[in-house]
Amino acid sequence: MQYFIDVILPIPLEKLFTYSISGTEAEFLRPGMRVGVPFGKSKIYTGLVHNVHNNKPEIYEAKEIDRILDEHPIINTIQLKHWQWIADYYMCTIGEVFRSAVPGAFLLESETLILRNDEGDVDESKLEDDEFLVYEALQHQALLKVQEVSAIIDRKNILPVLNRLIEKNVILLKEEMYEQYKPKLVRYVKLGKDYLEEEKLEALLNDLSRAPKQSQVVLSLFQIQATNKKPIKVTELEQASGGSKAVIKSLVKKEILEEYFVRTDRVSYDGEEENYDLKDLNEYQKKAFEDVSKSFAEDKVTLLHGVTSSGKTEVYVKLIEECIQKGKQALYLLPEIALTTQLISRLQEYFGEKVSVYHSKYSVQERVEVWNNVLAKKDKAQIVIGARSALFLPYSDLGLIVVDEEHESSFKQFDPAPRYHARDAAIVLAKLHNSNILLGSATPSVETFYNAKTGKYGYASITRRFGNVLMPDIELVDIKEQSRKRRMKGHFSERLFLAIQEALDAGEQVILFQNRRGYAPIVECSTCGHSPQCPNCDVSLTYHQYKKQLRCHYCGYHMALQESCQACGSHTLDTKGFGTEQVEKELETLFPDAKTWRMDLDTTRGKHGYEKIITAFEQQEMDILVGTQMLTKGLDFRNVSLVGIMNADSLLNFPDYRAHERCFQLLTQVAGRAGRTKKRGKVLIQSYNPYHQILQQVSTHDYDTMFKEQLYEREQYKYPPSNRIIKITFKHKEYNKLNEATEWFAKALRTTLGGNVLGPEYPPVARVRNQFLKNVLIKIPHAQSVVKTKAAIKKIEKSFNSVSQFRSVRVIYNVDHI
Repeated sequence: MQYFIDVILPIPLEKLFTYSISGTEAEFLRPGMRVGVPFGKSKIYTGLVHNVHNNKPEIYEAKEIDRILDEHPIINTIQLKHWQWIADYYMCTIGEVFRSAVPGAFLLESETLILRNDEGDVDESKLEDDEFLVYEALQHQALLKVQEVSAIIDRKNILPVLNRLIEKNVILLKEEMYEQYKPKLVRYVKLGKDYLEEEKLEALLNDLSRAPKQSQVVLSLFQIQATNKKPIKVTELEQASGGSKAVIKSLVKKEILEEYFVRTDRVSYDGEEENYDLKDLNEYQKKAFEDVSKSFAEDKVTLLHGVTSSGKTEVYVKLIEECIQKGKQALYLLPEIALTTQLISRLQEYFGEKVSVYHSKYSVQERVEVWNNVLAKKDKAQIVIGARSALFLPYSDLGLIVVDEEHESSFKQFDPAPRYHARDAAIVLAKLHNSNILLGSATPSVETFYNAKTGKYGYASITRRFGNVLMPDIELVDIKEQSRKRRMKGHFSERLFLAIQEALDAGEQVILFQNRRGYAPIVECSTCGHSPQCPNCDVSLTYHQYKKQLRCHYCGYHMALQESCQACGSHTLDTKGFGTEQVEKELETLFPDAKTWRMDLDTTRGKHGYEKIITAFEQQEMDILVGTQMLTKGLDFRNVSLVGIMNADSLLNFPDYRAHERCFQLLTQVAGRAGRTKKRGKVLIQSYNPYHQILQQVSTHDYDTMFKEQLYEREQYKYPPSNRIIKITFKHKEYNKLNEATEWFAKALRTTLGGNVLGPEYPPVARVRNQFLKNVLIKIPHAQSVVKTKAAIKKIEKSFNSVSQFRSVRVIYNVDHI
């Protein structure tokens, strides 16, 4: 009997691919194990076994697998179900979900090795120069890698050369797979076996008297052993003795010291053994906790709506503790890596080493370790805290999912596919595990609050800040009026300037929010009006002063700041608008004694970038922190009494149906960073239009009115939650071809789906990385079947791809676009 497996490949294929296996392999292989499989002419990919069966494929001849990569499944059946749901719902392939779900080290792809052909007769005189260089190199070593050949002949495109060498029987190609994950080994040392007796030790010390550095190392080893009984690391011995690596190496060579390696986790907790007791909840938190528990008993998704600084985290911690006592796993999802750094230490105070962290700033090796710990249900991975990718870990016994700051748009993946929303995917994951799920926010998204209002979700609220601290006092400052009266100091109104002065005099800290990085978004020539544009995208270049550079925030293109206008040669270059860098510069002139720091994408690039800034600000090493929206997400600073919003209008005037909701959420969240302890905080919002209804609602903390107005508008114009939305983006480098293709597709959609199709329309930035973009928006009323609509769209796409001139146009689906 023949055996076959269906394999998920990490490439965008609609169907699973079938490979043949032997009977013994069929007994060994189980769904969720990785296998190396040949695909295409010679490439070997990592495939994931989906199922084992006896049905031979009819269309093609099944190839044999290359190798088996796992002894046990690394993906469980619940994960596969979840992936399938994501692929179906978000209109992508399960291969794309597989690629983005697992750490890169699990996806081994073969590397092409170049070997010399010992059987072929080579006529050296017929070889061209670059061919001879490769041939000569292969005389000295048995095989070469692609990048080595590239370096030898100093060319990027080496395929023509390799093809010519194959034709001349000089080389052979071979595909080889390499394991990318390497366990971390730590070097330890101990005294050699021969010197454990006292006489020999004495003789050794006498011998070493002529080598003071070596003698110092041995004495330091004894000192460390006397103080603690733990094994001694080489690095520890180096520090204690002041000796170098070379000294220790020579002692190891002489067998005076013996070195050995111990495998350790890269992610480890070095805190105290004693954990803190959980804080007692106040009456409002207790009430919310009881409401949440009741709602969980009814198996409902629950929304915890608590004002900023009301102590929602303490409620989460209590629920996590309950979950852990039942021996189940808990997942805590956060929208932003900056937030995880602050929360990790808080959770570790309570749960010690039971907390694992998983997000994209961790190295691939660290992510593999967390994955393996969750798979093995180890104690150190009972609580996982992470950004949206933590959803994909191999949980086998999930008891609770907490989605904190659920309104955040960072929970939605934009590129590449799958373009999933972590909150919605987490709700489905909770259903598959029969676990509880809690969504928490001070400003819930309109959809979530609507679901809570209609009884689909459970609801609990905390209306008071912890310790009965008053909500911050929010004041709107009219900068149009201030400019007219000449009371502006740069971009600071007199009111904000005095308030900062007052806070600094009182020894308190200040946060300033400006949602744009760089120094100025536009550099303009005041003679001819020309401003430098990105050659690849339809945007002006942003000026970054600290690098004296003009940068594109879409594709990364950059150039040095020009001394004169490129169009007319005039030296009258002027900047328009302002970003965080400019605010920081102005602060240095206005408040020379204050320590100012900036927190945006440019200053938080490294793995510990966030941590350093947040810790320094918490420990009051700086007085003023200027930042973009990273600052808004649930960070807890004790000594901040003033928050200034430099310009609220840039958030309001945005061509998007969510602009007003987002503006309310952002401003409320930023305001929530002020006055989190005893003293009431102050928030100043600078705007050219302080009478705007959203700004008025922010200043009175009126979420309900904002919700009612937004819901009414959304119902009028058929946007979520009353309708579902699918956005289709078309990409192509040719403007005319894109226009034709989108018109064809939109016409077909209108014929099939009727009038709820908007577009095709160019987005505000219509060209990115030399690709033109055009969007079509489909609105699906509740009465209409979403599944049937998606099937109809897919059918249209098949016809679209069969038209030869449209085949090169890329079609991207974004379901529940936000």
